[in-house]
Amino acid sequence: MAPRKLRMPPARVLVPVAIIVALALVLVLVGVIGSAVTRGFHALTAQPPHVATTIIAPDQAKVAAASRDLSGDEKDAAAYLAAQPTAYWLTPEQDPIGTAGGTVLDLISQARDQGRAAAFVVYGLPGRDCGNHSAGGLSEQDYPVWVGEIGKALDTAPEVQKIVILEPDSIALSEECGNIGERARQLSTAVDGLTTANTWIYIDGGHSNWLPAEKMADFIRQTGVIDRVRGFATNVSNYQASADEFAYAAALSQLLGGAHAIVDTSRNGTASSGGEWCNPPGQTVGEPGGTFHDDVVDTNLWIKPPGESDGTCSGGPAAGVYWPQAGVELTQGVR
Repeated sequence: MAPRKLRMPPARVLVPVAIIVALALVLVLVGVIGSAVTRGFHALTAQPPHVATTIIAPDQAKVAAASRDLSGDEKDAAAYLAAQPTAYWLTPEQDPIGTAGGTVLDLISQARDQGRAAAFVVYGLPGRDCGNHSAGGLSEQDYPVWVGEIGKALDTAPEVQKIVILEPDSIALSEECGNIGERARQLSTAVDGLTTANTWIYIDGGHSNWLPAEKMADFIRQTGVIDRVRGFATNVSNYQASADEFAYAAALSQLLGGAHAIVDTSRNGTASSGGEWCNPPGQTVGEPGGTFHDDVVDTNLWIKPPGESDGTCSGGPAAGVYWPQAGVELTQGVR
């Protein structure tokens, strides 16, 4: 039996198939170009934080969960704080590899729905806090994976203003930790992973009652990243007066070629703690985010969530745990 010959489909069949394939390729190409154009447009029109910038009050905030289980004055204080625009702290303990990106996407969705910005504190550096109250962080191998996951999620929303406070205390503590070289490498990796359209990164700038501006500027220069970010953040998790922070930011900026700043005003309403940073008594929340602005300071934000403990001092729980009594004290006279 002679072998059966394979028949080619008639030309009238091949032509429509070719047209369909060509159209599909065109649509894919148009989608890619359209996406690139859209991203380019958002990159060109993106504006840094400024006076009147309003960030979301994250649904995931610890105080929001705590408010459901409290009563009386503690509940009222927690409910008030849960409604205030405040940065969300991404830590590997709470948002590990595999979930951090999803958390960021959810926060971005909240920002998009509310027409607001989203502020993130990225806090997972290897050897974090030099083993003090907030000790922890990731390994050298896992840190780039974690920040890369966060960066990919940030990259999905070029139309949303995203503010990143990168590793508070990491540079100001580098002398005490004795690891400025390691920090420089780690922070450079983080900046690479987090740099996306309409994402404004601020590295650690210490605060006015810590290191002199000249010394802090030298440490910042040694990291080699200041020219690749928007600027630095000051007073994060501290209690220094806004006027002192603005003066300090101006001095630091002058030493760093005009870098911009963000100031944390979450707990500096009283500003009477001096050099005490761990749960000092008698403090109150400061001015809401988006209140202040000058040539150096883009604006102020609530970066440290008020009511979250600084550590096991003055009767407080572990660092980062919501402390109802502190919430009540911090909100005296404002709710």
